[in-house]
Amino acid sequence: MNKDVAGSSSTALEMRRDCLEQQRQAFLQHLDEAGLRWWRQALEQLTQRPDATSAALLSSQCKRGLKQDRWTHGTGWSHVQLARALLLAEVLERQPATGQLPLLRQLFLWGDDQEKIALLKALDWLDSQGLCVELALQAGRTSNSQVFAALSLDTLYPSRHYDDRAFYQLVLKALGMGLDIRRLLGLEQRQSVALNQLALDLLAEQLAAGRTVSAGLPLAIAFDLLSPAQRQRLEGLARQQRLPPQWREHLTAS
Repeated sequence: MNKDVAGSSSTALEMRRDCLEQQRQAFLQHLDEAGLRWWRQALEQLTQRPDATSAALLSSQCKRGLKQDRWTHGTGWSHVQLARALLLAEVLERQPATGQLPLLRQLFLWGDDQEKIALLKALDWLDSQGLCVELALQAGRTSNSQVFAALSLDTLYPSRHYDDRAFYQLVLKALGMGLDIRRLLGLEQRQSVALNQLALDLLAEQLAAGRTVSAGLPLAIAFDLLSPAQRQRLEGLARQQRLPPQWREHLTAS
């Protein structure tokens, strides 16, 4: 995991080209003739003028150029999302090393929510070294659950590059937004006594406020890593019958 982003000796993005190529092939296989013609024209425009303005314009034209936005089977991506992500990769590959990060940041700032979603879903492909952690953390301040889901779910980027504090905050925010944290990759490897404590504090906050306990909250807890005080706290809530049934099951199993 790359925690020292500021100390990196390179400003060039190292892309996961094997992943990008797989997605490119999946995308092309599902294009009709009109969509393929539009895609080739888009790449030609980027070749002639590989800058943020061209990339943003083409991104905005994706829906119209692809006519119908279908989901690419088995990938979790729609055609428009994939097109936008692949256009990002194409324009980044045409930049000098020092221009890649500024261009990516610019496109994120210019993008609407749907364009931000495509960028964040693709971030692990575009930045294998974690140079965009600050951008990801900025994106994580959103109140839009779909944008936050693109950053946090079905991607290894946070697990690979976030420090523990940032990762734990990601988990808690995902729970607060009602997202399915079973799709938060790398969670099991990051479980700890510290994350247990944060999860238990959230549990106490929800119980005290009379709110429904987040359904995924037990998944954030490593029950076999509970400290004696943490276990005692949960067992006390269980005796008071304040814990949802699945919590008691976890306590018994551990």
